[in-house]
Order: sequence, then C-alpha cells, then structure tokens
Amino acid sequence: MEILLLSVAAAWATAGAGYDIASRRIPNRLSYSGILVGILLRTGLLGWRGLATALAGGALAGGIFFLLYLVRGMGAGDVKLVTAVGCFSGFPNVVQILVACALAGGIMALGLALYRGSTLRMLRNVWELLRFHAGHGARVHPTLNIDNPQAIRLPYAIAIAVGSGYALLDALLVR
Repeated sequence: MEILLLSVAAAWATAGAGYDIASRRIPNRLSYSGILVGILLRTGLLGWRGLATALAGGALAGGIFFLLYLVRGMGAGDVKLVTAVGCFSGFPNVVQILVACALAGGIMALGLALYRGSTLRMLRNVWELLRFHAGHGARVHPTLNIDNPQAIRLPYAIAIAVGSGYALLDALLVR
C-alpha cells in the first residue's frame, strides 16, 4: 500500500512541477484536491492509522514549508503542494521526502549559481540569511526574500517532485 501511496504522491508532485515550470504557479485546485484525496486515500486503504499518518505527514511537511513562507523564502503554492504530498505519503515517509527535497533544492540553487557565475554571491547570501535569522528569529529579511524583484526564484516544485520520486524509488528498492 505504501508504494501505491508514494507513487500517487510522486505523480501529484510531478504534475505540480510541470505547472511550476510552465507558469511559475501551482494551481490551488491541484494542491487542495491533493490534500483531500491524500487524506481520503490513506484513510480508505489504511483505516484510522492511515488518517493519522496522513494528517501528521501533511502537518509536518506543510508546517515546515509554512515557516519558510512566513519569512518569504518560499511561495504559498509550494507550501500547499508539499502538504498534499505529505498527506499522500504520510508520516514517517514524509521525513525522507523533506530531506530529499532540501538536498534537491540546494543542488538546483547551486547549479543555477554556477551557471550564472554567482556562486560567491549565493554563499554570501546564505551566510547573511543564517546570521540574520539567528539574531532576529523568524522575521523577513529586508532584501533577501522572494518579494524582491531582483531575487532569483526557483520552481521549487521540481525539488518536491524529486524528493517524492526518491522516496518512491527507495521504497521500491528496499521493500
């Protein structure tokens, strides 16, 4: 059952990535329907335990991404998409997905910085963000945020899809 649920999570995230690449937006109808279908599917297949793991997976993934949204480091579409992925995959599968998403997003950012010749600037910005948030907590940085028109924005749904695909591949190879 978990492989089926991880397959649907990966497919949903891939659809989100397609929209994100094409339009830099992830439709609410995709994300909200994913949250609902994920909860219903896990509950229907796994009963009360499925409901509990769907809610926990959605809350963990969505909660972490919501914190990034609050400091304007992430778009709302990414938050809703990863919440849907969390509902499909459930807890604890979503932990692996989140780690893989972070790694994929970091590799994407590094690749883009290398391509644009701005690696040193990216590293300085990462350091500045770490320093700023260590001193100011969960506040929006005055210039290093997605509302800055000069900010380079990544279609982060790609990282969500890669993370979901990685969890599926791992389940297929291990189980």
